[in-house]
Amino acid sequence: MSLQQDIDAASAALEPQIIAWRRDLHAHPELGNREFRTASIVAEHLRSLGFDDVKTGVAHTGVVGLLKGGKPGGVVALRADMDGLPVTEEVELPFASKARAVWNGEEVGVMHACGHDCHVAILMGVASILAGLRDQIPGTVKFIFQPAEEMPPEGEEGGAALMIKEGVLENPTPQAIFGLHVTSRQPAGVIGYRPGPTMASSDKLKITVHGKQTHGAAPWLGVDPIVTSAQIVLGLQTIVSRTLDLNREPAVVTIGAIKGGVRENIIPDSVEMRGTIRSFDEGMRDAIHERITTLAEGISTASRATCKVCITKNYPVTRNDPVLTEQMVPTLTRVASTGPRPMGIEVVPKATGAEDFSFFQRLIPGLFFFVGVTPPDIEPSKAYSNHSPRFVVDERGLEVGVRALAHLAVDYLASTVRA
Repeated sequence: MSLQQDIDAASAALEPQIIAWRRDLHAHPELGNREFRTASIVAEHLRSLGFDDVKTGVAHTGVVGLLKGGKPGGVVALRADMDGLPVTEEVELPFASKARAVWNGEEVGVMHACGHDCHVAILMGVASILAGLRDQIPGTVKFIFQPAEEMPPEGEEGGAALMIKEGVLENPTPQAIFGLHVTSRQPAGVIGYRPGPTMASSDKLKITVHGKQTHGAAPWLGVDPIVTSAQIVLGLQTIVSRTLDLNREPAVVTIGAIKGGVRENIIPDSVEMRGTIRSFDEGMRDAIHERITTLAEGISTASRATCKVCITKNYPVTRNDPVLTEQMVPTLTRVASTGPRPMGIEVVPKATGAEDFSFFQRLIPGLFFFVGVTPPDIEPSKAYSNHSPRFVVDERGLEVGVRALAHLAVDYLASTVRA
């Protein structure tokens, strides 16, 4: 109980600094695999706290810190993602981003439109608190500051998958990992969680239909890839609605871009479609991939065209370990019902967004939860969502995130000692 009280007191005292860190990071966002300034700030902070080990340059710009407690125990990991998005900020704030950068060959604005600035500031705060209480901590805490959660630039590796490849879950291996995400879908300070499948897998779809170019006035002299593509787009809508058992899990197949032709009276030679696939079950995920390919190729053949289907698996299903979740819900409940602004906790619906925290969860038990950051005078359903250029954070949610991660780490390590 004394350690819990010490964490709460330290969190309250540190709140102004956490907000200051967040505002500085928000004003200076960096894109995936380019988080040089952010990583430098994080590494300097961890070293100043006397961490036992601080590694930099992990998966390009990632930082991994190791804090050994004063008492024997297990190992737990905490993760925060660091990258911003290629979004031009439209929020009038004194610390609004004016940054610009090049993303996949195009000059873009850069903004922390998903709240990763909050995540970094929160985990820096947790590092300060636990370093100050390290003599009371029963075990070791591994701090993972991860680049490129929003995907690395085309042609580069990055994110959680590359951190794992470079050994982030080794020497020592954590027994569990915790992470959070700020969200506009909940009022500031409310904690949301869900056992089992929580966020969808995310796969990239590209279909190229090849026909035969001809004059638009004489379509019979060619093979029309536009009409063929239209039939494929309509056919794709039946995969989820007519071929999947939706009693198991929901799924989404969306075509978000289609390009073909340069003139109104020319039937082009080819059409390219791009889309996304979301699911909450790995078996359904593979079934969707197979049916997309079969359907697109079948329609193309029937239309005398040909097609090439390319599906790239990006992020797996974010699946909260049910046993770990049940074990740690009392901790989250306690955090949500105490502190300077108690707000509560709720089980949230599945989210069709994706998270590469899922790569960690494939190897060790993990719990990924949400902290609301929507101001109390705004209905969450009407708030600008994450990834919007007008996404706004109520910073009163940050302190809740700090206490949640700090208590989860300490309570979990205490359970390894009792076990």
